[in-house]
Amino acid sequence: MIGETASSVDGPNAVDLITPEPADGYAPGPVFLQVTDLVKTYGGRPAVAGVSFSISSGECFGLLGPNGAGKTTTILSICGLIKPDSGQVEIGAGRHDPGAARTRRDIGYVPQEIALYEDLSGRENLRFFGHLYGLAGKQLKARIEATLAFVDLTSRADQKVAAYSGGMKRRLNIAAALLHEPGLLVLDEPTVGIDPQSRNSILENLAALRSSGTAVLYTSHYMEEVERLCDRIAIMDDGKVLAEGTRGSLLELLGERVDQVRLATLSTPEPILLQALRTLHGVSSVGTTSDGLELTAHEVTQTLPAVLTEVARHGTAVTGLAVEQADLESVFLHLTGKGLRDG
Repeated sequence: MIGETASSVDGPNAVDLITPEPADGYAPGPVFLQVTDLVKTYGGRPAVAGVSFSISSGECFGLLGPNGAGKTTTILSICGLIKPDSGQVEIGAGRHDPGAARTRRDIGYVPQEIALYEDLSGRENLRFFGHLYGLAGKQLKARIEATLAFVDLTSRADQKVAAYSGGMKRRLNIAAALLHEPGLLVLDEPTVGIDPQSRNSILENLAALRSSGTAVLYTSHYMEEVERLCDRIAIMDDGKVLAEGTRGSLLELLGERVDQVRLATLSTPEPILLQALRTLHGVSSVGTTSDGLELTAHEVTQTLPAVLTEVARHGTAVTGLAVEQADLESVFLHLTGKGLRDG
């Protein structure tokens, strides 16, 4: 089911922002960040063109899009690091402008590039950044120990950052952003260039942080990370938010769910089997491949058992099975005509 649409950008390249109705049992809390009609232009080209969204306390909100979609410009505007041409950003219970000094304690920012001093130890880096946030004495010491434990770096805290792996540096970057206990944590592609184990650790930490009530803004072009972590997702391209909602509601933009099934078989499927499969409820098309069968099905989890039963009934041995289910990559392709990694 698709909710109402509202034009987000005027002109010949206007795109309607699609806001599906909520799904997945999502129930938002009080709004902590409100972004309204954000616009930023560089050299006559809009990097951000009328972006609007909100994030609630305890919610993880994902900005999903290819490199160059406008994600970084959006979050730099939110953090008060660049001034947008127009639009409004309001943060915190008092809904203050991000440029105000009193608002900066509400924001923890993890940039795309590592922002640490490599000739200092992990603990010394945190002490330095803590002083910048106005922390001192027992309070600073307690926050350093708490954030080191949170990112699992206590045992390496007194080693120089130059000796850290890429994943360890990323985790220390997150610890630095959490020292002052911000209400909003903003992360710009925080897992780029790190190993799978470090990526998994970061995602687990962020899930725990969200449950503590912190609002999280997570930007990425990795669909699987956004699907795993985020309560709601905005799909961005060319500086615009094309659609926003829960994963389930975004998938509904595809219409009736259609998944692809590939079966590898020992022998070439007979035409009588192909015809029998076409008559099954939920199967929309059937064809042969170089090593077996390929078919499309609605709600494959319900259709697949009947498909396998029919194949076995016709005496065809299956040696392999692959299912490609609709995902956010499919939604992005549906909205833009290109893949997330095409840029």
